[in-house]
Amino acid sequence: MNISISEVANLPSRFGEFKIQSFKENEKEHLVIFKEPLGDIPVVRIHSECLTGDAIGSLKCDCRDQLEASLECINKNGGMVIYLRQEGRNIGLFNKVNAYALQDKGLDTIEANHQLGFEADERTYEIVETILDHFKINRIKLLTNNPKKLQGLKSINIIERLPIVIKPNKFNKNYLKVKQEQMGHLF
Repeated sequence: MNISISEVANLPSRFGEFKIQSFKENEKEHLVIFKEPLGDIPVVRIHSECLTGDAIGSLKCDCRDQLEASLECINKNGGMVIYLRQEGRNIGLFNKVNAYALQDKGLDTIEANHQLGFEADERTYEIVETILDHFKINRIKLLTNNPKKLQGLKSINIIERLPIVIKPNKFNKNYLKVKQEQMGHLF
């Protein structure tokens, strides 16, 4: 794995004052947003990019709500958000829009991905271990509902899973139901 690491910079935001550092993995540039002190067992959120939710505020998912709740938690408790460039469960923005179109025709998120020739979730988490190793972190409290993240971190000792509870809306109710019933998300 070819990794380049940026300098650390300050990032004042509406959620608090953080530090940021970028990790370039081939063509993907991931971001770590952190607040010190990290502590012995920091709170960590692994968040995959969602342009439609994070930036535009789409109500079809819960991504922006999860990101905002994570930043608020990190601001209060210290820790980090690892923002992975894995748009659309790592199928890319183009394919994600095509999956949205299939969802508009009645398919759920998993069925849409399968129709496009992808697994339900194509994300991987190897870079997370590299990032945590850079920060000399091997024990974390993981802020997640996704069991795949719990299983995907082989060399990291997850001391505690902290759930992210987001109130559903009329546009994402089915999406959240599929995540829970078919993908095993822990709500």
